[in-house]
Amino acid sequence: MSRRGRVTVGVLVGVFLLFTLLGWGIDAYTDYLWFDEVNFTGVFTGVLVTRLLLFLAIGLAMAVVIAANLYLAYRLRPLLRPHSAEQATLERYRMIIQPRLGTWITVISVVIGFFAGLSAQSRWKDWMLFQNSQPFGVKDPQFNVDVGFYVFDYPLWRYLLGVGFTTVVLSVLGALAVHYIFGGVRLQGVGDRMTAAARAHLTTLVAFFVLLKAVAYILDRRALLLEQHVSPGLYGAGYTDVNALLPAKEILAYISIVVAIAIIVFSNAVMRNLVWPGVSLALLAISAVAIGGIYPLAVQNFQVQPSLADKEAPYIARSIEATRAAFGLSDTEIRPYAASTTVPPATLASDTSAQNVRLIDPQLVSEAYTQQQQVRGFYDFGPKLDVDRYTLADKQAQDYVVGVREINDNALTTQQQNWLNRHTVFTHGYGMVAAPANEVVCGGLPYFVSGFLGDDQQPGCASASEEIKVDQPRVYFGEQSTEYAIVGQTDANKKTEFDRPQPNNNNAEERYTYEGTGGVPIGSFFRRLVFAIKNTESNFLLSDAVNNDSRLMYVRDPRSRVEKVAPFLTIDGDPYPAVVDGRIKWILDGYTTAATYPYAQRINLQEETTDELTNRGTVALARDNINYMRNSVKATVDAYDGTVTLYEFDDQDPVLKAWNQAFGGKLITPKAQTPAALAAHFRYPADMFKVQRNLLARFHVTAANEYFSGQDFWQVPNVPDDPDSGVKQPPFYLNVKLPGQDDTRFQLTSAVTPNNRDNLAALISGSYVDNKPRLEVLELPDQTAIQGPVQVHQRMTNNATVRSELTLLSNSNQSQVLFGNLISLPVGDGMLYVEPVYVKSGQQDAVPLLQKVLMSYGDGGTYVVLANNLKDGLDKLVAQGKSNQPATNNPPDTGTQPPPTDNGGQQPALTGQLATAATALDKAIADVKSAQQSGDFAKYGTALQALDTAMTNFQNAQKAAGVATPTTGPSVPPSTNPSVNPSAPAPTPSG
Repeated sequence: MSRRGRVTVGVLVGVFLLFTLLGWGIDAYTDYLWFDEVNFTGVFTGVLVTRLLLFLAIGLAMAVVIAANLYLAYRLRPLLRPHSAEQATLERYRMIIQPRLGTWITVISVVIGFFAGLSAQSRWKDWMLFQNSQPFGVKDPQFNVDVGFYVFDYPLWRYLLGVGFTTVVLSVLGALAVHYIFGGVRLQGVGDRMTAAARAHLTTLVAFFVLLKAVAYILDRRALLLEQHVSPGLYGAGYTDVNALLPAKEILAYISIVVAIAIIVFSNAVMRNLVWPGVSLALLAISAVAIGGIYPLAVQNFQVQPSLADKEAPYIARSIEATRAAFGLSDTEIRPYAASTTVPPATLASDTSAQNVRLIDPQLVSEAYTQQQQVRGFYDFGPKLDVDRYTLADKQAQDYVVGVREINDNALTTQQQNWLNRHTVFTHGYGMVAAPANEVVCGGLPYFVSGFLGDDQQPGCASASEEIKVDQPRVYFGEQSTEYAIVGQTDANKKTEFDRPQPNNNNAEERYTYEGTGGVPIGSFFRRLVFAIKNTESNFLLSDAVNNDSRLMYVRDPRSRVEKVAPFLTIDGDPYPAVVDGRIKWILDGYTTAATYPYAQRINLQEETTDELTNRGTVALARDNINYMRNSVKATVDAYDGTVTLYEFDDQDPVLKAWNQAFGGKLITPKAQTPAALAAHFRYPADMFKVQRNLLARFHVTAANEYFSGQDFWQVPNVPDDPDSGVKQPPFYLNVKLPGQDDTRFQLTSAVTPNNRDNLAALISGSYVDNKPRLEVLELPDQTAIQGPVQVHQRMTNNATVRSELTLLSNSNQSQVLFGNLISLPVGDGMLYVEPVYVKSGQQDAVPLLQKVLMSYGDGGTYVVLANNLKDGLDKLVAQGKSNQPATNNPPDTGTQPPPTDNGGQQPALTGQLATAATALDKAIADVKSAQQSGDFAKYGTALQALDTAMTNFQNAQKAAGVATPTTGPSVPPSTNPSVNPSAPAPTPSG
């Protein structure tokens, strides 16, 4: 290469390295500034230093070993080489390599060490846990070793063993290449094919490889407790492993040591050739196949398989016990629940739990929040809201559906999409909107009690004043905060941030300037330059919006902030907001996990937590395979200043203790220091519950022989209104008192069914008692006749009376009936099922409105009602129970059969009370149609209620007049001048 070519290559390499290092440097610096903002610089420096040390230690160690073996191979080269065509060919390579041998060895070693270091730095978690390991206080049932060895030590030892194998293999290949190039190993010519020095060098490396294999056999003995061996489909060492494989691996470890010694001795001291070392390696391979493969296979087939249940029973018991301990299932309380009452009892209507059933579905009602509480089109509440509970003045604790009014950057108009608006004007949301979970007004809308933008709430559709008071309603950190924001002004009178529309004047708006401590100060030119390069945006340097008091907010969504602060935690997919001491705080559940708990069942975290709500406001978890899980941390993120706080929740978790110690012992706030006002909003985490629920479906069976048969396993039912989709039904938060509980609790509940069957098997609940988690199971008798969620939904919707009313609601081509969460609730020694029914108009921007409540009791199909509200439904069920007259399931009549007439077949004109009722019905239908066209939800709701009353009055008038009445709702005879066909379905709002 010419000198100009070398200079060009050098310049290009230099520019590449400059920009690469500059990018890394800027990323590291801006990360440090972010950690400094949230006061967690110890995490940044701790992780960075650990990764650098591992990079240097492993990379340097491998580079030195490789370099040493390459140089040793060169030093052991023969001084005289026999003449041959092969050596003549190799001479040209020796002439290139030998003058710059040091450079060649250095480059090769550095490259290998660099990639080894890159691999090593990713193991910083294993190293930090190894350095700060804690005892579990539980020993494995086979070796009597503390579980802490498997969780904290084993992963690192296994990785270091892999590094050792890689180093030896690369050393063998490198040394063999050098020996061949410089004549120590020859393929042609007279004499030996390998010099004594080359043979000694290479056989020593092979001996080291075999010694490492002996160590691997020792670790493999422990690994048997982590792999899937126990039948049926359980993890840990089974009968064959304990009685055949464990001794086999021990024998193989001793054989490996003997073979390693034999390789060195026979190849260098006794026979001085490679015949016996080759024979030794062959014997090792044969022993591995015979002792480690054939013998265990024979034991499995001839001893275990003929009596599999008996042989595996002790090991199945080990797996059951370990799995229940690893996932917090050991203290699960299982109580029988007969569900023997199939007739609605008289006490049903007054039962507190029945009255507290949540009707509002957080997934369906989000659109109503957005339509009714946004005022501006760029406000959004996300695809799914959250459920929390509050105790307001003079009221008991009640669950509320809550959502934060945030700015959706994608909903900004084209004019608002410029850089200035996106990053300096539309910087924050405003307020947390809440509504009682079982109360609807104004034609099916939630009854809003907080988060108002002004005082112009429509009477009857919202509370007159804020019932959940927030001192600082502005939301700078939220789930939809995907853009960075620049806030703060030097001129106190210059307010540039859009705050909210002015009350009673939607055309005007209030402006605001951030006054908090959140964000990174970027007043200096250097920092502006850094962030301009990082974001490739020159406005950081040129725009007047960036001034000396400016602060830059980035990494603003709560999950990302907590994941960055605590990278060792797995964060629950559903953060939720709560008002704590007058401030909006995001609450997140953090899990510590491990994958090496002996005998525990291994699961895929994403598969176990995926259900109907995943990716609909709930984030899917990573596809991590784990066999240990604890909800160890409750994290909070302040919505105004972004402050992140990690509160200890499980004070007995050794993994959390190890991580806290790794970062100086002050990373986690002790559980005793958790504010009571915050703890009052802690709830059982959904993803943890899903994992435990799915495991309890099998591991509620604790007897080994029963587990082996698998006859009592459960499964999570599919979504009731779409079972063919294969999507699992999510659990539901309820504020109820279940049988056997002392008081009402805010708990997560889920129904389960027997494997491959649809009837109900049990109800699982998770709640907190004295701020400690408690899992409870109400188990129904085997072969119960009580229906499961899928069956209940089908039987309720197929009821003739219900079906006809749903047809009225659907309005055929214009409206869509949507079913909310079907809740299974044990009440009165029976089962109550409640499913809200929403109606969504086919018109654009329509919102689902809660119109009816579908309810049943007992077996799910005998006593069924479609009521206007929860109280009405309970009363109707009680009435059915008293009369012992279940809801009819006969096919409906096609219409009214008019009485015989004597005027040529014409129906007589309506008179008296019947005519008055028909006229009122006509007017009610006309009012509904008018409200539909106007799009006024309140007016539409009032009109629907009037229509329902008019229909009832008309039916009563028909009965009084002796006119036949159909079983499927009113089919009204024509009045004098009917304006609308009264048998048509009820219209729906235009949205």
